[in-house]
Amino acid sequence: MTKIRKAKETMSAKERVLRTFAFEKTDRVPIDYATNGSIHHRLCVELGIPGDNYDLLLEALGVDYRGVAPAYTGPLLYPPLPGRQVDPLYGFYTRWVENESGGYHDFCDFPLQGADEETIRAFPFPSPDAFDYDAALEQIKRQKDYAVYVGNPGTGDIINSLGRVMGMEDTLVNLMTEDEATLDLAQRKLDMELGVMERLLDRAKGGVDFLWMGEDLGTQIAPMISLSMYRSVLRPMHQRFIDLAKTYDLPVMVHTCGSSSWVYEDFIEMGVDAVDTLQPEAVHMSPAYLKEQFGGRLSFHGCISTAGPLAYGTPADVARNVTETLEILMPGGGYHLAPTHQLQDNSPVENVIAMYQTAHERGVY
Repeated sequence: MTKIRKAKETMSAKERVLRTFAFEKTDRVPIDYATNGSIHHRLCVELGIPGDNYDLLLEALGVDYRGVAPAYTGPLLYPPLPGRQVDPLYGFYTRWVENESGGYHDFCDFPLQGADEETIRAFPFPSPDAFDYDAALEQIKRQKDYAVYVGNPGTGDIINSLGRVMGMEDTLVNLMTEDEATLDLAQRKLDMELGVMERLLDRAKGGVDFLWMGEDLGTQIAPMISLSMYRSVLRPMHQRFIDLAKTYDLPVMVHTCGSSSWVYEDFIEMGVDAVDTLQPEAVHMSPAYLKEQFGGRLSFHGCISTAGPLAYGTPADVARNVTETLEILMPGGGYHLAPTHQLQDNSPVENVIAMYQTAHERGVY
């Protein structure tokens, strides 16, 4: 059984993360975790975690973050389909696809693909009142020493969220042409998410530490949409989340995949505090480029590629990659060490262990 060796800590996880958002000195870099199911199970076995217990694994790895989301308790709004899973909040369908290293849920059967205006406008979303806020508050209380966040990388997202029910081609064409029914669909999706967040934040009374939202805006080599389209269509929608967070004096972190630094100046204007994922192999996304262009103005969360040494190298390669990233991004503060995206099933367990062990050894200030 393997055990992650940790340096002596002099502050709580909550203080460590909040000070990192503010570019203030900490004892070590904060550390985060996200994963697919198969590698999560193998990590639990390697670290001796019983029952694939998520919280115990986070403790073993020294993870500083805890997400909170109230469970939906309302009626099922979307019809079931044989051999499919349906998301109860957003109405998209997935099918399980096996592969040699595990498998994944593939989006399919897009219910609004080719739909007319009447069908799009009738597509339902849950009421923000149909969620269990009491249980979420209990979770916040149990995790008071950690950095507690609301939202996730898909919160506030328009392109992916609509793409899962419309298909990507219809989504991009409708957004580009500013189709009214599609924009109404997007706003109603955001209304639900904002309503849930506001109700939870009102009840939490300071127990939440930051808001996490997202929008995938880049391919590996270029923007997915134009800057003008972002400003005219998506930016006003995203601003709603940032404004809500600032009402509660919370930092905001935005997840965006691929080559996305082209929009970071807008993020700074909007009040974004941190950017997440940061795929170093994408154009203008290397740690050195990000630090030079945006260091001290945006906090960075990610940068340890799930498509690099972590998946295809040796533990020594991973340790070298993590060390080099830390050497670039730690000076001046503002770096949260995390994998880009979820750890993938093709990542050897020993490589993942090397990532977290190196973070604890080399990420000390």
